[in-house]
Amino acid sequence: MTDAPQKAFDLASQLPDDAQDELAAAILEELEAEAAFDRRLAETAPERKRLAEQALKEHRAGRTRPLDPEAL
Repeated sequence: MTDAPQKAFDLASQLPDDAQDELAAAILEELEAEAAFDRRLAETAPERKRLAEQALKEHRAGRTRPLDPEAL
């Protein structure tokens, strides 16, 4: 473990028990959300690759134009 999380855990250990539990629950929830995002990203990799290849094909064929953010 690096110094930063160790310092955070040391400080958190000084909190009342209920605050420690709330903090732990928030950390676990965030870690699960990150894991779920990573899983979903991996699941959609083939589709994203296909879409990227399609976009490049259309660009190379001259069927695209520069994006003008002011026109959005």
